[in-house]
Amino acid sequence: MASGARDTLPLNIMRSRKADEVNRDISATADRFRQRYEGKEASVHGRKEETTTMVNEYYDLVTDFYEYGWGQNFHFAPAYSGETFYESLARHEFFLAYQAQFKPTDTVLDLGCGVGGPARNIVRFAGCNVMGVNNNEYQISRGRRHDTRLGMNSKINYVKTDFCDMCFGDNEYDGAYAIEATCHATDKVKCYSEVFRVIKPGSYFVLYEWCTTDKYDHSNEEHRRIRHGIELGDSLPDLETTHQVIKALEASGFIVEDSFDMVERFETGALKNTPWYGPLQGNYMTMSGLKATPLGRWVTNKMCRVLELFGVAPKGTYKATEILEEAAVNLVRGGELGIFTPSFFVKARKPLPGEKPQRKN
Repeated sequence: MASGARDTLPLNIMRSRKADEVNRDISATADRFRQRYEGKEASVHGRKEETTTMVNEYYDLVTDFYEYGWGQNFHFAPAYSGETFYESLARHEFFLAYQAQFKPTDTVLDLGCGVGGPARNIVRFAGCNVMGVNNNEYQISRGRRHDTRLGMNSKINYVKTDFCDMCFGDNEYDGAYAIEATCHATDKVKCYSEVFRVIKPGSYFVLYEWCTTDKYDHSNEEHRRIRHGIELGDSLPDLETTHQVIKALEASGFIVEDSFDMVERFETGALKNTPWYGPLQGNYMTMSGLKATPLGRWVTNKMCRVLELFGVAPKGTYKATEILEEAAVNLVRGGELGIFTPSFFVKARKPLPGEKPQRKN
């Protein structure tokens, strides 16, 4: 089984989690989380004010389900025909390391590292050392457990810190990458400026960002509903456009050397491929594929309800699966309409001393 493979059963959900005693009551956490999006006082400003708490509570809710249904690499990737799910995720990650020119002597940052799946692949590909940045203690504990099992503790470390206010010195790291993580940032300029501060001059920050595309029409009610469903289901304060991401990087001091929508590149390319949201649609031919189908997610949801009633799973587990189902439905629809991309690629470089930042043509 691949190192990032899904668990056969969501056993972590059934175990007592000691990493974060504050949010043991999953039911109350799920209610608070939904209230920020659907309550009378719900607003983008309010979500941004509470981003750290909101995102932490979200990942306390969903990390076990992510590992059960997705594996250890919490992101999407379009896939070439004939490529397995995990091969597509690894290739997607290797592309970042290749673009950033990571070397065995480098120590690089993984912003929003999850449970370390991408970091382990980046280490295998580039041989570099990785410092995982994560503000969720439970995910860090899971990442360390996986690293120990795979003998990768000497190459990967973690620090609990906010990537909008990191606890590192200036010019400390040889580069940085982020895979569908900085979409959680309250302020993109503040987040990117922190990355700019802590990486060395001449080094690269490469990322995949969640964005609305040029096809998104805010006057279209269905588009707005899908966007809201993605924001709710994935704990995002506010989805931004690809143009806003570029402007934020340039405002932070970076030279943007390249940017494009990886999804669009696959869709318009000559090679046969399957869409990034395909795994959310699943297939009924294999057990792993069945879990990702609407039927499979429904079965998981009901199974969690039963486990909850018998006291095997924590109270509120069922509510967490409902939030994830809302995310899945809207991600698929956003992908089908082409109004959303999880893979807007940007290659940004910190200028050398005396070098003037130049706007990308």
